Amino acid sequence: MAALPLRSDCGLGLKDIDLNSIPLVALNFSVRNKLSMYLNPRTMVAPDWTTLAEEMGYEYLEIKNFEGFPNPTAKLLEDWQGKCYRATVGGLVDFLKKIERNDILTDLSQMIEENCKKYLEKQKCSYPPIQDPAVDSSVARSAELAGITTRDDPSGNTPEFFDAFICYCQSDIEFVQEMIRQLEQTDYKLKLCVFDRDVLPGTCVWSITSELIERRCRKMVVVVSDDYLDSHECDFQTKFALSLCPGARQKRLIPVKYKVMKKEFPSILRFITLCDYTNVCTKIWFWNRLAKALSNA
Repeated sequence: MAALPLRSDCGLGLKDIDLNSIPLVALNFSVRNKLSMYLNPRTMVAPDWTTLAEEMGYEYLEIKNFEGFPNPTAKLLEDWQGKCYRATVGGLVDFLKKIERNDILTDLSQMIEENCKKYLEKQKCSYPPIQDPAVDSSVARSAELAGITTRDDPSGNTPEFFDAFICYCQSDIEFVQEMIRQLEQTDYKLKLCVFDRDVLPGTCVWSITSELIERRCRKMVVVVSDDYLDSHECDFQTKFALSLCPGARQKRLIPVKYKVMKKEFPSILRFITLCDYTNVCTKIWFWNRLAKALSNA
């Protein structure tokens, strides 16, 4: 468990929190600016941002590219949090320890802890806790999660499982219906979890979603569109699935773009291989590629 050199007077109650469970987005601009003040200067005395980039796995040409930005440390952190499943506060702390920049951790520990506490409080207000007993893998399933889909055993003895959970917003339902026709009603014979079709009404949305993504579905397809970017449900589903990656890498996300977007593609998915239905040159292979990706273990 990654931990900071806690100060005795912090009193922020984070000693039992695994920092690897807190995404890097929890760190606000003030912390990032402080990190930049420590890491941007190129000196022979202490490792700088280039050493941190190497520890993160960046290659020479990638690091050279960051040199062209006014604040290379900030750009590095932004890029890392978009492309790496391990882009967490704990991951950053571990890297800073590896490059022997404990001075940064000592000086910024309180600010980092305050950021983490604010993030956790905000998440608690926005959504039910992810490690609620109903979805935590260390305890028995709640009766609430028995019989949640149309083909579930009401007693919970034989739950229904799927090849993929489909993350989508209501405006994209027609494409989801086409996906059902192409992947379920053909020789591929895949089984998709489509919330509006497969989930029974009357249970907490967040608990059901967490259960389905973590335990009932091997993969997750994210139908990305302009409306997806405005959907709180899709945002929760995507971030929850990404949070499972360190401990359950088989929960691989597959982003799908089926129409031209006016808004910028979400950075959180930008570095995951895209299945692009809008590309005329590769459209003929679209369904086969997607089916194979969902069929692979």
